[in-house]
Amino acid sequence: MDLSKLSPERAAVLQRIEEYEKTARFDEPVENDPEAPELLPENADYLCKKLSSKIKRRIANLLGDKYFLGLIKKDILVIDGVEGTEHLHALEKGAMLTCNHFSPFDNYIVFHCIRKYLPRKYLYKVIREGNYTNFSGLYGFLFRHCDTLPLSRNRRTMINFATAVNTLLARGESILIYPEQEMWWNYRKPRPFKVGGFKLAYRAKVPVIPTFITMEHDQTRTDGDGYPVQRHTLHILPPVYPDLSLGEKAGAEKMKDEAYALCKAKYEEVYKTPLIYACDAKKDGEE
Repeated sequence: MDLSKLSPERAAVLQRIEEYEKTARFDEPVENDPEAPELLPENADYLCKKLSSKIKRRIANLLGDKYFLGLIKKDILVIDGVEGTEHLHALEKGAMLTCNHFSPFDNYIVFHCIRKYLPRKYLYKVIREGNYTNFSGLYGFLFRHCDTLPLSRNRRTMINFATAVNTLLARGESILIYPEQEMWWNYRKPRPFKVGGFKLAYRAKVPVIPTFITMEHDQTRTDGDGYPVQRHTLHILPPVYPDLSLGEKAGAEKMKDEAYALCKAKYEEVYKTPLIYACDAKKDGEE
């Protein structure tokens, strides 16, 4: 990609991604986001117990749907297809879904493609603290009220978060997590997974359904930053079930490794290339 054709901000992001891949810093942020205020327990109504939260949630879902369906209709957010819907039977009694994180819109791609298969009509999304506390306007409203479960540096808030996740899964809800942690803009490779979300799934005794979104350049159009418009396909992979004969630590690690292996295999199948990171190539060269 010729970075001179991109906006300076996006070119800088791609340069950081290239640098971080070479040094295996896969879970570090590449966006130039401001420092986020800490999310305190009283400011996160995870289960929408307050009437005001219920009202804002309903409005946020209506606004979010209208906004993203508009992007799809205008061919700004392009979804070419979905495969593997036969694996969504695992949603029936509550499940955790994973997705590669490369865009602010990737969660809607997942939701749009699976919504008719959800036993309940909602898909909860685990989001970073800064998305919940930093944004204003429409995006800020959606981040706070559109079925989101924000993380936090605050220990008491995280206790409430974990309790809410367990409650939602126990009642058959579906929750989307990003095991790669940070968003790397338009990055195609699956990155190493963090184990936290898999611990929550193991604790709740629910399956994890890995999903992987592949991308293809639109050869005729670029976006507002000068990057080719991306055409997306959602791949729903076989569910990974908790092995309850193991303890939480070992069981969660096993789920994490199995989910990552499925995403790696799908990457190699679709892009027809082995999954090799720049840091791996450097190690091989040194040897």
